[in-house]
Amino acid sequence: MTADINEGSVPSYYREVHQAICSRTDERVPLSVFQRVLSRTSLSITVQNQIAEHVNSGDGFLSKVSLYKGLALIALAQQGKPPSPKLLENFIQEFPKPQLGEPRELQSLKMQTVQESPLNLSLALGELLKKDTIKVELIPEKKGLFLKHVEYQVTSERFTVSVYRRYTDFDVFHELLLQRYAYRVVPALPPKRALKGDFSNLYFHSNGVPESALLCFINGRAMFCCFWKSLIFSLFFGPAAVLTSMSEREFIEGRRRALGRFLNLVARHPVFSEDELVKTFLTFSGSDVQTKLRDACKKLGDEFMTCKYATQAKDYLPADIQSQFSSSRELIKNIHNSFQKLRDRAERMAERSKENATDLLMFGKELSSLGSDESPVPILASCKSPWAALRRSVKGLSVEFSLLSEKAAQQGRREEDDVVEKLNLFLDLLQSYRDLCERHEKGVLHEHQRALQKYGVMKRQILSATVQPKEQVSVEQLESRIVQQENAIQAMELRNYFSLFCLHQESQLIFTYLPITSHILGAFVNSQVQGHKEMGEVWQDLHSKLKSIFGDGNGQSPPLSPK
Repeated sequence: MTADINEGSVPSYYREVHQAICSRTDERVPLSVFQRVLSRTSLSITVQNQIAEHVNSGDGFLSKVSLYKGLALIALAQQGKPPSPKLLENFIQEFPKPQLGEPRELQSLKMQTVQESPLNLSLALGELLKKDTIKVELIPEKKGLFLKHVEYQVTSERFTVSVYRRYTDFDVFHELLLQRYAYRVVPALPPKRALKGDFSNLYFHSNGVPESALLCFINGRAMFCCFWKSLIFSLFFGPAAVLTSMSEREFIEGRRRALGRFLNLVARHPVFSEDELVKTFLTFSGSDVQTKLRDACKKLGDEFMTCKYATQAKDYLPADIQSQFSSSRELIKNIHNSFQKLRDRAERMAERSKENATDLLMFGKELSSLGSDESPVPILASCKSPWAALRRSVKGLSVEFSLLSEKAAQQGRREEDDVVEKLNLFLDLLQSYRDLCERHEKGVLHEHQRALQKYGVMKRQILSATVQPKEQVSVEQLESRIVQQENAIQAMELRNYFSLFCLHQESQLIFTYLPITSHILGAFVNSQVQGHKEMGEVWQDLHSKLKSIFGDGNGQSPPLSPK
């Protein structure tokens, strides 16, 4: 196709543009300069990106022919045609002239420094991950006479500091973060799953018993020791409310992991990471962090009031922002569903590895038990039974099976820590994006529509007042209310555009995180390779040991099953 485009087949305007934006020593045009040419058009961001993709050779430069091709696509797109290279094939007419202004006006484009639109996020995944790494560790429980509190040590690599936080501190921080950044992806907190009152950290499996029933049953001021707590629950609710230390530990560990994911997503967010609220939560070591957070939030206000682009958001939005939002939302929904299925499968594999570890350990213990039997072996035939000697050897095999169990358990932990946890991190982000879309539709957009409806009713009332004379005071009051409503609608329109502005950025954030797929797959493959290698070595040692124990006179092991 490019063979059809040359010096003689394009209008002189194309050549003049080339002369204006290429350098004196190189007839190629930097891709960044061509992108500035695109920004001068009235085309949408989507169309601009499509044109740039069609002419981009991957080396950061456009040849003269590629520039001509790009100018032709710009001109056709300005005529309302899709910017497809197929349009240029067999084009028998003279290529149209793009509306870019005088060529001499374009000369300044090659001298300009690149000024990215504030709408665009120019960050790669690696840059986001380097912003900070937060570790959330469980510290030894503080037990009172009747209460047990769970506390966490939060360590930030960026601020090189560790602080101690309770779940209620996370809860307040999350609430204030949502107030300040209602138009951003704020990850959800894991559930507290706790009773209120003095039993606030008593965890249980209700199996259908409503929490309200348990709350009604227990008086918050009642004081029972752990024994009486368990006894009363079992007497009144039977197996429906089983208190187990294992289930409690599993829940607390799951919540610790989820809190860590929450903080890492927040600390790596391009906007949140620079906020005073986040810095306070990660660094303040005083006794009342919640008060400190609330004070900081009052001083800062919500993002719309502090962002310098808030009232100008409409100017930066592409013309097809609504369609872009709809398509991005649908695509991210499908990605979310697929990653949920991947996570579920990965969880099952990790669980199977743990079950395999248990089975191998029990298998070895049974061999040990079998070999430890000191019962005398009766002589049932003329030849002496070899069992007395064999069972001592069988007992020794439990060592290898114990080692196999340990390797299988390590495999399960790797799958859980390196694969499932990364999947959960990305799923938390995807879910927070879907929550943000709902907030946009049910919040700002809904309030804007209600305000417009109210404004319409008031306009009809003022029209009715002019037709049917009423008291001057009531008419003036109505006019004053209309002015107030017009101001409210204008403010809501600005917020609506700012919400779309933020949504567009958060959509980019999701796509910036998508390459984490390669991290997840790499971790999954590496865990399998390492696990199979380590267990294979132990199985090989076990195989050699079996040959020496059960081998025949020729050193060959007997067949495992009859032929």
